[in-house]
Amino acid sequence: MKNGSVESEAAFRAEVRGWLRGNVPAEPSPPITRDGIEQASYLRNWQRQLFEAGWAGISWPKEYGGRGLTQREQIIWYEEYARAGAPDGSGLFVGLQHAAPTLMLCGTPEQKAFYLPRILNGQDIWCQGFSEPNAGSDLANIRCRGTVVGDHIVVNGSKIWTSFAQAADYQELVVRTEPGSKRQKGLSWLICDMRLPGITVRPILSLDGEFHNCEVFYDEVRIPLTNVVGKLGDGWSVSMATLAFERGTAFIESQMRLSVTVEKLLDFARKAQGSGGRPLIEDSSVAEKLGNLRARAAALRAMTYHSAARAMTQKVPGPEGTYVALMLAELKQEVYRLWLELLGPQGLERGTGHDPANPVEKYLFSYAGTIGGGTSEIRRNIIAERILNLPKHDAVAEIPA
Repeated sequence: MKNGSVESEAAFRAEVRGWLRGNVPAEPSPPITRDGIEQASYLRNWQRQLFEAGWAGISWPKEYGGRGLTQREQIIWYEEYARAGAPDGSGLFVGLQHAAPTLMLCGTPEQKAFYLPRILNGQDIWCQGFSEPNAGSDLANIRCRGTVVGDHIVVNGSKIWTSFAQAADYQELVVRTEPGSKRQKGLSWLICDMRLPGITVRPILSLDGEFHNCEVFYDEVRIPLTNVVGKLGDGWSVSMATLAFERGTAFIESQMRLSVTVEKLLDFARKAQGSGGRPLIEDSSVAEKLGNLRARAAALRAMTYHSAARAMTQKVPGPEGTYVALMLAELKQEVYRLWLELLGPQGLERGTGHDPANPVEKYLFSYAGTIGGGTSEIRRNIIAERILNLPKHDAVAEIPA
């Protein structure tokens, strides 16, 4: 298939749509429980099915097991994937969208050869060990220590808000390996086997009733020096590359899902009855809110296309993807909030978390989007400083004398 032509893209879209129509699982993804075993098994099986059918790693280079297609085909896949209601692969997000591109950019040949195939075929699940107590959005404030002892790094400390750590096989772990170093200096990016002795995982119950996040404790955990990605002490630059991939095109699937959700909400408003037995959408205030959400979803989609187009010409995505991440997180909250408002008292009922007609759990969990990966305030600072070139904010100047 010749990439880039309208005809080839239309043929690719038809191929994707046809395969998804016949293969999307009928059963929904199970909830994330305290041990995460059922969810992990579901995700591994689905990713293996995608891999065996040739639908995993569409834009991955062929040398790493992908199809070597462009971001245009990758976007087409995400669009059709979302429309088909295919499984939410957020439990595989860190491996596919964080670890894999970071290893492609900064990993050794040995690291690439071992880990990349296992990520792509669903064999391994990854989690992220960045955030710490008192150092959530402030990544440079890391205190988790890694002491070089012979050919190992001995890790002590803790991490928090680690998504899906209870079922993960590996972790992208950033620790402070230079004693006395501060802020961005002296950090290292490590591959941590989550089955090593000395690791304790404590799942955290979320508002939606599932266990998305965990605390992770490290007590004399010995990680081989061969698991350092990049150079020892150069973890900040490697971490910035990791986060750049997250802020670049990693949220395309989530954005596409949100567009589909907006259309479902519109369909709900057309069918559901309001006062006087008239469809909700005939209420001018409801129609105005829905129109606003639909327009913003379309704007977000255009921004996503623009971000993906830039990514085609950049080895590492720039900070422009922060626009998309910020708008996506905040718009998702508003979409589900309006849905609950239209449901009325019914919206207070807790369901399974997988029922699109009762989205209360999704609304509750949507607040994680404006915290995880950097709060909305952090993202606005990135936009102001790195994109608009505004001067850094001095909070002290706001304190009255």
